[in-house]
Amino acid sequence: MRKTAAMLLQDGPTSSNSFPTVGSLRVEEDESYFESYAHFGIHHEMLTDTPRTEAYRHAMKMNQESIGGKIVLDVGCGTGILSMFAAECGAKEVIGVDQSEIAYSAMDIVRENKLEKQISILKGRLEDVDLKHDEVDVIVSEWMGYFLLFEGMMDTVLYARDKYLKPGGLILPDTCNMFLVALHDKGLHSKFVKCWDTMWGFKMNCMKQEVVKEAQLTIVPAEGICSKPVLIKTLDLNTCKPEDADFSAEFDLEITDSATEITALAGYFDCHFSLPSPVVLSTSPHAKPTHWQQTVFLFETPIAVMPGGVVHGCIDCRRDPRRRRELSVTISVNGHRYPSYHLR
Repeated sequence: MRKTAAMLLQDGPTSSNSFPTVGSLRVEEDESYFESYAHFGIHHEMLTDTPRTEAYRHAMKMNQESIGGKIVLDVGCGTGILSMFAAECGAKEVIGVDQSEIAYSAMDIVRENKLEKQISILKGRLEDVDLKHDEVDVIVSEWMGYFLLFEGMMDTVLYARDKYLKPGGLILPDTCNMFLVALHDKGLHSKFVKCWDTMWGFKMNCMKQEVVKEAQLTIVPAEGICSKPVLIKTLDLNTCKPEDADFSAEFDLEITDSATEITALAGYFDCHFSLPSPVVLSTSPHAKPTHWQQTVFLFETPIAVMPGGVVHGCIDCRRDPRRRRELSVTISVNGHRYPSYHLR
């Protein structure tokens, strides 16, 4: 984790046989994660995230021929909203699985909507439950975390794919792309970093180096962007492996003609439902805001750049070896490596 970004780029992939997925965690080790989804508040936030929820509903409604008459597995079903969308689109049977206590509420919601003949909710980890089916036709899941990979739920979707998805079956969404943009946003930098120059008349500059280690989740104003976006990672859920979530990528950011310094890099992602009537869910600063917001990697000191020039860098994203649902991100810009950022 302390190697330079350049050295990490040279490292070979981890063996899939030894790669530590979240599914290998004991239930008691993962209890706090599932407890965080037991309260209604987080589900209210997700359900009222219109771009998120609408994307799933549109993907299924506009492609009912892909859902109708099929067996659908909803991984991490939460309140069961995606299961009910699938039932609404004519699924023969829907199985929702969730380890969190919210599964009991999902059972009540299914009964309240008189969908219990189509939908069954199972409480437990997908790795442990018995689906009563050897194969499913469709896997649907809203597994994405901050910066796409936070929480490591992609592991569970891939486990479901390998164990249950029939040949030629569908995963919704099926492809995800990760992007970076450069920011020249003095307001954001002042809010999180420069504010530590003085607090109540006392110098607190020493706090800055600690503050910038934490990636910030916030809505980035479009006017603060000072580069074209660069693609840093594509994940095809039909073929990728859990270890593909650990990656390194070099990038070149084309700076706008007006910027003379960059204060941060911002990461975001989009998800594609590659169906006859395709749908894209985007968390770009230029799209409608979502609960994922953008992930901002602030620099303690802004980096001077040439207007219209190119900034070369490398990003290395790894799951924390001790806390597998957390991320450690290392960034180097123009040959300078910055301390690792953490998503906790």
